Amino acid sequence: MVPACPSCPVPPPGCPRVEPRVPVIDVRSHPARGVLEHMVDHGLFGPGSVTWRVHLEPVMWVAGMRALLLQSLDPRVMRGTYQNSALFDPKKSYARFQRTVEFVGTRTFGPLADVDRAGARVRGLHAGLRGHDPDNGESYRIDAPEGLLWVHAAEIESYTDVARRSGLLDDDSADTYVAESVRAAEVVGIDPATVASSVAEMAEYMAAVRPRLRMTDEARRAAGNLFAPQGAAPLQVRLGIAGLSTLALATLPRWARRLYGLPGLPTTDWSTTLTLRGLRTATGVLPDVPGPPEIEEARRLVRSDRAAAESG
Repeated sequence: MVPACPSCPVPPPGCPRVEPRVPVIDVRSHPARGVLEHMVDHGLFGPGSVTWRVHLEPVMWVAGMRALLLQSLDPRVMRGTYQNSALFDPKKSYARFQRTVEFVGTRTFGPLADVDRAGARVRGLHAGLRGHDPDNGESYRIDAPEGLLWVHAAEIESYTDVARRSGLLDDDSADTYVAESVRAAEVVGIDPATVASSVAEMAEYMAAVRPRLRMTDEARRAAGNLFAPQGAAPLQVRLGIAGLSTLALATLPRWARRLYGLPGLPTTDWSTTLTLRGLRTATGVLPDVPGPPEIEEARRLVRSDRAAAESG
């Protein structure tokens, strides 16, 4: 460390008496606001992305629950989760659920430094975990590439499906959304070359993995925790999770509903799509639920971007 020199007119670098001062800029009131907002770190996506537009919609909570139900149908992923996660401990499950929600929020709306930290934490946690397959006695890594890829694909396919059926996305914007999601896959250590980057590629991947998907005792227990949440969650949260999960189950593909012991009827698809559209319309006229600062800022920027597009 360089010794302090109070008489030095220009203190040397590293002088402990010098505190760096970084000017604070209020972007919203700055005359060059438009330019500065494009210089601000908006993370992986930003206000012009389809991802921000989709993930700000309340109806996407249904998609999140759908993703959990779909992910549970991979036996190795589900057993590894059951053997290592707090999701199945009533005393810890709600806190674990909250951490998952926070991770998705940071990955979607956080600045790059926060995204990097969150990704490194998840990769570090997964790196030391192993699962046991009772069917063949094998031990396997929780962060095996095929497992990580399935979790990502089930999540993004669920978001895409609900967004399309609720009227948020058309065919072109759905492709853009899936392409943008490749960035999210990289955060948890997935090779981007293996990730679907279009709706068609996602459909091909889902068809390829279907033979290995099935119902297990662990998946039944996971589903039971969604439909009848236990533990420390407030009553209104437990009721909300149960209601969203019931609708999410109806949004699953027919083959997946059959694995859950339900009939895969076309009429369910039609009525569920109507419900999703009605839910999106209803939530669109309600005031926003207050969120973390990064989500509030994302809402402001997306609305500003939309208003500029409409006026221009």
